[in-house]
Amino acid sequence: MPRFTPEQVERYKRHLLLEGVGPDGQEKLLAGRVLLIGAGGLGSPAALYLAAAGVGTLGLVDFDDIEASNLQRQILYGTRDVGKSKVQIASKRLRALNPDVRVELHEGRLDSGNAERILAGYDVIVDGTDTFPSRYLTNDVSVWLGKPLVYASIMRFEGQVSVFDAKNGGPCYRCLFPEPPPPELAPNCAEAGVLGVLPGVIGTMQATEALKLLIGLGSPLRGRLLVYDALAMEFREFRIPRDPDCAVCGDSPTITEPIDYEGFCAASAGEPAVAVPAIVPLELKRRMDAGSELLLVDVREPFEADIASIPGARLIPLGELPERLAELEAWRDRPVVVHCHTGGRSRSACELLLSTGFSGVENLEGGIEAWSLDVDPDVPRY
Repeated sequence: MPRFTPEQVERYKRHLLLEGVGPDGQEKLLAGRVLLIGAGGLGSPAALYLAAAGVGTLGLVDFDDIEASNLQRQILYGTRDVGKSKVQIASKRLRALNPDVRVELHEGRLDSGNAERILAGYDVIVDGTDTFPSRYLTNDVSVWLGKPLVYASIMRFEGQVSVFDAKNGGPCYRCLFPEPPPPELAPNCAEAGVLGVLPGVIGTMQATEALKLLIGLGSPLRGRLLVYDALAMEFREFRIPRDPDCAVCGDSPTITEPIDYEGFCAASAGEPAVAVPAIVPLELKRRMDAGSELLLVDVREPFEADIASIPGARLIPLGELPERLAELEAWRDRPVVVHCHTGGRSRSACELLLSTGFSGVENLEGGIEAWSLDVDPDVPRY
């Protein structure tokens, strides 16, 4: 029986002729199973190229719907798809690209209750997430299951890629970053922005590494971190040694089962020095309309305020706040409401103000994002 149909020979002929891939390599791809965690900026190019290459089974994990702000970089989707499920639209696009590919959908969040079950069915895991809870959970479960993990992250103009493969002697993600940073110090792309083409570059690198792992070709980025600077058009490489004291892949691991990482990451920041009162956008709007005396402080960066702002807010970026407390002295015993994009940075600002003697401080729950959704849709979301 022929190894390939005439249609497959035509589709994959550039692989079949390629030394190092050839018929044997293409058969491995068609039999391969790759799980993409996240169908966004990184998952879009990775999924498209893996499907085009003929990877036989692609699993997609995502819980989100498509937003207009995704279209600047998430090339699986189009304008008519806004509001629809990412995995459903991605599945249709990938099947249309290559009917040889079976797409398995895992619609929902990856969590400590389902991660092992989902990851167990795949040969290679591709991490396209943008949150630390998902990243640490994916790493830990990949180590326990002996699965190679193709890691990447992007921010602003820079991206990085590596392969974590503890089963074959390589390090894991925790060897590089043992603990998550505090949430307020770890903005994602929604907070910090990202150049639209950057995930295309980095996601394609992830697809390249996944293909190499499936075929057994070349030298994967095992034990190496490749960093790409789009502004300088420069690549740098750093060696990542395996840490024998790593809590997950070390000689005497201390983390041996999935953790509730949403809670863990919050706890890793430590208990707040003081309790922070919160106010919801609708209540703030009611007070403002009633003429209540209050000071609204915006602790975002100036470029964010240029995109969207709440009328009357005083801009003091979080990093400048300790040196500018004197500007707020007259409000030490009067109502102060602090906001940022989604509430993380403003909570830190409130802790600082409360710990230095300000008594009427409240954090705007959900930040200007929630203000736009709940109060004023004319304020742009970003």
